[in-house]
Amino acid sequence: MMFSGSRVAARKTFTTTCAAALMLVAVTASAQTYRFDSVSVQGNGLIEDATILSYAGISRGEAVDAARLNDAAQQIRASGFFESVEVVPQGSTLVIQVREYPQVNLVSFEGNARLNDEQLRAVIQSQQGRVYNPATAERDTAAIAEAYARSGRVNATVLPSIIRRDNNRVDLVFEVFEGGLSEIERISFVGNRSFSDRRLRGVLESKQAGAFRVLIQRDTYSAERIQFDKQVLTDFYNSRGYVDFVVNDVDVALSRERDAYLVTFNVQEGQQFRIGNVGLTSEIPEADPAAFAGAVRLDPGSIYSPTDIENDIARLEAQASRMGLNFVRVDPRITRDDRGLLLNIEYVLVPGERIFVERIDIEGNTTTLDRVIRSQFRTVEGDPLNPREVRESAERIRALGYFADATVNAREGSSPDQVVIDVDVEEQPTGSLSFGANFNTDNGISLVASFAERNFLGRGQSLAFSVSTGETNRNFSFNFAEPNLLGRDLRFGLDAAYRTTDNANALYDTETLRVSPGLSFPAGEQTRLSVFYAYEYTDITGVAGTRDAPADERASVLIFEEAEQGGVATHALGYSFSYDNRRSGLEPRVGVVLRFGQEFGVGDAQFIKSTALASAETRVLGEDVTLRATVEGGALDYREGSSRVTDRYFLGSRLLRGFEAGGVGPRDADTDDALGGNYFAVARVEAEFPLGLPEEYGITGGVFFDHGSVWDVGDTHGADVIYNDFTPRSVAGLSIFWTTPIGPLRFNFSEPIDVQERDKTRDFDLTISTAF
Repeated sequence: MMFSGSRVAARKTFTTTCAAALMLVAVTASAQTYRFDSVSVQGNGLIEDATILSYAGISRGEAVDAARLNDAAQQIRASGFFESVEVVPQGSTLVIQVREYPQVNLVSFEGNARLNDEQLRAVIQSQQGRVYNPATAERDTAAIAEAYARSGRVNATVLPSIIRRDNNRVDLVFEVFEGGLSEIERISFVGNRSFSDRRLRGVLESKQAGAFRVLIQRDTYSAERIQFDKQVLTDFYNSRGYVDFVVNDVDVALSRERDAYLVTFNVQEGQQFRIGNVGLTSEIPEADPAAFAGAVRLDPGSIYSPTDIENDIARLEAQASRMGLNFVRVDPRITRDDRGLLLNIEYVLVPGERIFVERIDIEGNTTTLDRVIRSQFRTVEGDPLNPREVRESAERIRALGYFADATVNAREGSSPDQVVIDVDVEEQPTGSLSFGANFNTDNGISLVASFAERNFLGRGQSLAFSVSTGETNRNFSFNFAEPNLLGRDLRFGLDAAYRTTDNANALYDTETLRVSPGLSFPAGEQTRLSVFYAYEYTDITGVAGTRDAPADERASVLIFEEAEQGGVATHALGYSFSYDNRRSGLEPRVGVVLRFGQEFGVGDAQFIKSTALASAETRVLGEDVTLRATVEGGALDYREGSSRVTDRYFLGSRLLRGFEAGGVGPRDADTDDALGGNYFAVARVEAEFPLGLPEEYGITGGVFFDHGSVWDVGDTHGADVIYNDFTPRSVAGLSIFWTTPIGPLRFNFSEPIDVQERDKTRDFDLTISTAF
């Protein structure tokens, strides 16, 4: 037993001794250092020796160990230029052996049709002349697939491949299999009670795939567009009093065939709130609330809308500026009455931060002049900073339509009380040249050529002219406008038009030239006043027959009398006043337009021509049905002389549906010539509603009722004129509205209710315009 125990002890001692020896060897090896008198780089052809040595980071004569040599090899590999790297010490020489990735000779794409080569090159990093890197090529493959997914082709696949050339070069080829277009097949909502799916879909930027899916790109799925839609939905509900509205989530799923998206918005509407009490107080001693009371327009009992509060705040701050009170801010303090579903609003005038605008920097405008962008600011360098005005300026810049993108940000300037406003814009095309056709049942088909530039020479000016020729008329028009004359919100416009008609539908021809320069400017928040001068030359030619000819072979005696005056030139001064609140809010429920204008003829012809229009539109039944009503009229009163057929009013289908052009009103009893009238009055009411068809087809229905008349030719010169007194007509009908990519179409099916025997009615008319 004693012997056996000694053997075990001896064995343990031997094992321990061996382990210690091995550890000593290992420590000795790891601690070995190297010093190199020279470095030899082998295998490189494109990358210089010095570049590789800089990646290695080992200096001549530097003491390094094995771990440091390993780090040097890893650093060279990390450059991405080499397939393999070995760092081998050979005596006093360090040998770096590399194998380079090839150089990219050419980058090409195959199989792509929906996205062209330039669009794909913009999303990849691999470029001709650079070193090929498999990891970069894989990232490029994913980027190309993502670009196709954003364009609605989630099934697109991309395969990268290389074709080896001489001198260590390769062609990099991305083979694209585009697959089918994955459109949005259905957009639905969960949780909406106050508004139908159809109404909410009409608010969104994203659309369901419809009849014109080839032309409409908003029916392809875009994650960015869905995020925008969430905000639009929130704004829509908030503007209608639903202050607690939230989009809980948006469920996006692919159909089983992976060729379409199914998008579901899960929403929570909450309750609709109205305005309760409205108050105004001040925390600034020199700001008397009584002096600001007139700026508050919010009505108790009205549906809550953030836009209405924003408008009140803007008016209050503008009032403070007019009173010379700078740095006044308005704090809207809102308290909820959940039981009464009311929001009580207290506007509080509070002192704002004393910060000034140091400067406004504008970048990105390659065409548009700086002054055009600066004109959208009501703030200039040195003014007190008003954050609200900066935001409104940004909206005005975007509304110009000159830029694909525009951002406005404020940053600290040279001192804490100074800010610099940075404006970054991205230009987009603003001109158009089109050739197309117009059609309506009054004038038939007209060929049209037009040119328009909304930002002429980058000055913010608009320039347009068009030429059209049809079966019965020819038109030329020219329009120029400078929206900021003398650097103010003063618009100068110059309009010129020349029109001729032939006797294809009348027994005489006409020629009209009108040139009218004018100025317009805002008279209030939603009102505008225009003043203008007008020169007009009119002539009646080509009168058929003679006075003595039978009635069926000649024009009206009245036309002969008026034609004998020859060409008549008139001068007029006039004004026009308009009110339009349709721009307020997100798809407002109620819109009102009021217009009134007069022309005063001076010189040889003295007359007063007055026109007026009142129109209102509202949505009912969950905003699915739109009601419209319009009253329109005009009066032409000659103080000296009398009107001619070229001056008087005619009622076409635009004003009174269900009648041919000149089909209603005074006419010669013998020749049946339409003579027009010095007065007209029309009332139109209509309703537009869904037909139950998928709204992506853009088809809705409508009903209408029109009532009106045109009368009084003035001096009849002995002609037998019928319907010369006010004789109202009435017509009812059905409409089909069709919104198409080539323009809105409207089909009217009319049924006369109250007409006269000699009137020329029409039971169908269609309006269409397009450009190509």
